[in-house]
Amino acid sequence: MAELCKISFPGSDFVAITLECHQSLSEHLTIQNSPILFGCRTGLCGTCLVEVIGDIPPPQPDEQEMLETLAPNNPHARLACQVDDVTVNIEIRRLEW
Repeated sequence: MAELCKISFPGSDFVAITLECHQSLSEHLTIQNSPILFGCRTGLCGTCLVEVIGDIPPPQPDEQEMLETLAPNNPHARLACQVDDVTVNIEIRRLEW
């Protein structure tokens, strides 16, 4: 049986979802099951800007460049569409910019 990771959304009315570890967030988050909105899903629009609490891989250079513009002083800021290979339970909060 595959290991599971819990994705929770504190501060929202959305219940936590569970997905198999090593999955991409954007493939599993929808308007029905999360407060995260998506636009382009390629890391260019910033619609899916979130704060992630948990141990996830660091952003790639292109995402980091966007984050420095959208959330320059938040080390936990990420673009949800770019978070791949989730291996632990994480908390996600939507950020406004």
